Order: sequence, then structure tokens, then C-alpha cells
Amino acid sequence: MRSYRADLHIHSVLSPCGGLEMSPSALVQELKHIGVDWFAITDHNSVANCPAYAAVAAQNGLAFTWGVEIQSVEEIHILAYFDDPDKAQRFDRKLYDSLLPIKNDPDYFGDQVIIDEKENILRVEPRALMNSSTWDLATVVQEIEAFEGLAIPAHIDAGVNSVISQLGFLPPYPEFKILGITAGLDLPKYLAEHPEMVGKSFIRASDAHYLTDLRHGSCIIYAQEPTAQEILFAAQKMGGRYIIV
Repeated sequence: MRSYRADLHIHSVLSPCGGLEMSPSALVQELKHIGVDWFAITDHNSVANCPAYAAVAAQNGLAFTWGVEIQSVEEIHILAYFDDPDKAQRFDRKLYDSLLPIKNDPDYFGDQVIIDEKENILRVEPRALMNSSTWDLATVVQEIEAFEGLAIPAHIDAGVNSVISQLGFLPPYPEFKILGITAGLDLPKYLAEHPEMVGKSFIRASDAHYLTDLRHGSCIIYAQEPTAQEILFAAQKMGGRYIIV
């Protein structure tokens, strides 16, 4: 058992709203500089850049988790994490087929660049990844779990694209064991305003789109190993595991 400083919500150069400065080498070096030793890439509606970042993470001794930030038909953002890259990629293909068939406008949103570990451009994704899947919230969670992934609602305190902003409440189904929060949230104050969330487990992350964002959000996860399964165990405080936000 050991502690990890984790930032599990980071965007790469594939996310159209992200900066091209978020290359694998630059990102990993900045994470090492600030003491983050476990991270996930969670691009909008795609895991296509996870192989490149996973490779650079391994070369630099950082733990890496395959992730994706899915936008449901209700425009709710849900984070998905996978321990098996093959299952992540099979999920990704099914997710891609569920996306609205809208082309990306690079002049407005920016380019969606898929790269290799040496930062060579493999291709540019033409479909708009900033748009919604045709899956509703329940279907998103069902599909994630069908591929043995972990589903966590992203930034529940955000004014847009959160389960609270879109629905007005935390639904009883699907039931979430962990809730994502924004980097700067005053959690005790938030819980005082939302007593229905007292007793829930939370995970804080940067949601970084630029390198400077990385300094503003992480958490400590005490676990046996850096896996999605261990995140769930830590949220449930199993066997001495825990999360500090």
C-alpha cells in the first residue's frame, strides 16, 4: 500500500479546447515537476491519444490510466477509466459510433490531433469531439461498465455540463460511488450547501487544458496500485485505502 498524488482529469492535444502545448513530453515533465505521479488522459469522447501518453508516462516512471470524458445526450460529462487498454479501445469504437455525425470546425474549436509517443501527427480527427453522444446518462454508465470501466460524474459543482447543472439533482440511478469535483472547490462549504452529498466520496482533478492548469487540482489516493479498480476500493475505504481531496 502506498500513496499516489493523482490528477485523473487531463486533456491532451486531441481535445479541441486544449492547447497544443499539452504534448506527452511537456505534460509528463510538468507533472513530475509538481509531484504528480499518477495521471489519466481524459479527452472528449475519445481515447485515441492514450497510447502515446501511456508510453511516455512509462518511460518516465509515472503511473497512467486510460480515460475518456464522455458527453451524454443530456450534455452531462462522465469520466470513464479502464485498466485494460484493449477494453478501452473497444469501448472507444462503440462510443465513436454513438457520436452525433457533426464535423469539427478547426477555425472555431481548434484542431483535434492524434499523435504518437514521439509527437508525430498520425491523423487529425474530423468528427467534432466536443458534441454529444446519443447515449443518455444511464446508457453511458451501462456501456462503461460493460467494458469493465469505472464511471465517475465529472466536476459535479460546475455550472455547465455537470450532472447537477443539467438535471438539478444527483439521480438515484445510476448510483455513483465517487463524484468528481473541480480543482478549486471548497468542499466543506459545498457539502454544507448540499447536505444530500455528505458521506459521498470525491475525487479532485485539474481538468487541465493547458500546462498552467496542472498546478491547481490533484488528490491523494492511498492504494495498492494505480488502477481504476483501486480508485473504487479507495472510495469505499476498503482495506485501509482512502482518498484525500
